[in-house]
Amino acid sequence: MRFNLVLAASLCIALAASCSSPRDYYLRSADADAAELKALFGLLDNPSTGEEERFAVIQKLGSSMLEREDYGRLVSLITDEIENRPEAPYNAMHMLTLAWAYSKQGAEKVAALYYDRILKNYTDLSVNGESIHYACLRRLIALVPEPERRIEFRRELIARFPDKIDMGTELFFMGNEYESLGEWDAALDAYRRFLPYYSSEIPGRPDAVRYARTFIDLATIPKTWTHESLDSLLTVVKQALLTGNTRALSRLRAGVGFFAMDWYQDLDSGNSQVLFDFGVFMTGGRIYFSDTLDPSSNAREAFLRTWGWTERISIWYLYFRKVDFPADPEVHGRWEWAGIYFGEKLQ
Repeated sequence: MRFNLVLAASLCIALAASCSSPRDYYLRSADADAAELKALFGLLDNPSTGEEERFAVIQKLGSSMLEREDYGRLVSLITDEIENRPEAPYNAMHMLTLAWAYSKQGAEKVAALYYDRILKNYTDLSVNGESIHYACLRRLIALVPEPERRIEFRRELIARFPDKIDMGTELFFMGNEYESLGEWDAALDAYRRFLPYYSSEIPGRPDAVRYARTFIDLATIPKTWTHESLDSLLTVVKQALLTGNTRALSRLRAGVGFFAMDWYQDLDSGNSQVLFDFGVFMTGGRIYFSDTLDPSSNAREAFLRTWGWTERISIWYLYFRKVDFPADPEVHGRWEWAGIYFGEKLQ
């Protein structure tokens, strides 16, 4: 508000005094506001214009250029201002405008360079109650392709702006970044710190809580249920079904993330992750299974049709998959019995 009042008063004087401007490059004769633009540049070139007033002028000029999508002139104006007045107090804000202008032109790599320069070379500045450093960190996390740099920016967000962020979101994605780098201990630590924020809604990741818990469990529990090959796993599962050995079935199922649900259910629904008692469903007699796997099976997952179970649904499909957990090379790529789908398979 203070900027606007100062600017309004100065414009009244400048409009009356400015008949021409040395900045013809920035003026367009077709613009209805050409006189106002000349007055603004007149204020900008006046040595007596104060810093706050000068900042307000540049902001207004910049807004006008952004509305016209005149990014070339905007970049030129801001670049000249920074180069001619390198110690000016609002240069961090001007550089933020520059970064935004480059982003609007699709030059995201250039924009990221400016966001980074603001963080490294300028003290933080609050404009309209918002921190420029916070805005830069947010943009850099979205723009930079290197996970190690995104980790650096997330750590700074957590350290400097804990009250402005969703802590659960930052910790979960930090765990993802560490995973992509193969830094498994750091990923484990991030997921452990994330879980107390389980109520957080992680953008694009409705499975976040299940994913983090599965990672933690796989990293800490002996994976005795895995098998070197699908054939060896199928052999022991079929033998347990033939003999009705419920204890063996309980030992053979995955110790982490085992699910039992129908084909329409979502894996993250409350009752899909279960402690399963096979004995309750095997009181009706022998359990049968197909001689071959379902045709939809492939090199990474397989389905075995079984029937003869009690209760409302007699047909179950047993679901097997390769373990995807590179944090533990000894089990990564082995096979596990991961879950059960109730009813006939959807076509």
